Amino acid sequence: MSCFIGVDVGSLTTKLVLIDREKQVLFSRYRRNEGGPIEAVQAVFSELGQVPRPVAAVGTTGSGRSLAAVMIGADTVVNEITAHALAAREVEPGVNTVIDIGGQDSKIIYLQQGVSVGFNMNTVCAAGTGSFLDHQASRLNIPIEQFGYYALRARNPVAIAGRCGVFAESDLIHKQQLGYLKEDLIAGLCLALAKNYLTNVARNRKIESPVLFQGGVAANEGIRWALEKMLSLELIIPEHYRVMGAWGAALLARQRLIAGERTAASFRGVSSIAAGSYTPRGFICTHCANSCEISELYIDGQLASRWGSRCGKWEALDETVPV
Repeated sequence: MSCFIGVDVGSLTTKLVLIDREKQVLFSRYRRNEGGPIEAVQAVFSELGQVPRPVAAVGTTGSGRSLAAVMIGADTVVNEITAHALAAREVEPGVNTVIDIGGQDSKIIYLQQGVSVGFNMNTVCAAGTGSFLDHQASRLNIPIEQFGYYALRARNPVAIAGRCGVFAESDLIHKQQLGYLKEDLIAGLCLALAKNYLTNVARNRKIESPVLFQGGVAANEGIRWALEKMLSLELIIPEHYRVMGAWGAALLARQRLIAGERTAASFRGVSSIAAGSYTPRGFICTHCANSCEISELYIDGQLASRWGSRCGKWEALDETVPV
């Protein structure tokens, strides 16, 4: 009766999911990084507490997946696209499109018969992501939890320029100064951000149902309403929409262990992870023109891992760091 853990360390939040051998979610946690991904990883494991059964395999994903893998002792490290697609397929086997909008990035994944056949991500524009919406809610003096409901009460949504976050915010301020109601301003902003997503992320490619909407922004009723209005489709919001990446990492760790592609995890244990001392360091390798930035992580004073080298030179932990 083993279990599996998935951890997703993103730019703004850290997510943890514990599943059983039948893929059911036994525990999940979602929390803001507050500028410290190491502390966030320790915090979610502190909240996990005593694991009810042996941990057979662990997977990590997200922008901080390499760091998290070393901290935890993970045996599977996976990119966000694969993790989110796996979890989406678990929820809806026939899913054709996954819309995922997180704290600072947004992505769209296209699937056919359960297989990912393409994806796009936002590039320089973060309009419509969680951090942008948080900022606008704060500026309008509205709790982010109520932001979407204001949009649903609008009668005459205001036209907002949504080509990018800077233009959207500037136009919102201008329309606010003209005296428009907050409801109409927020509804207009949601429509502008939905259009921005479809233009810059989906790139006007046809979106076919079933469509899953996941990521932290899926909780925002206004963005959901705007996307459904522009697509003329109903979006499916999974029960575990906030932790789909972590769930997908756990699913892949389970899949690889059962298939014999991985041995038992070198999981460090919940209490060791939560109470450990972690010190990140780094240096620039000067041995060639690549000038790779090498990252190191020391656990309880001992060098645990290095990564970032294109040639693999620094994978050996006994290699002497240049002074």
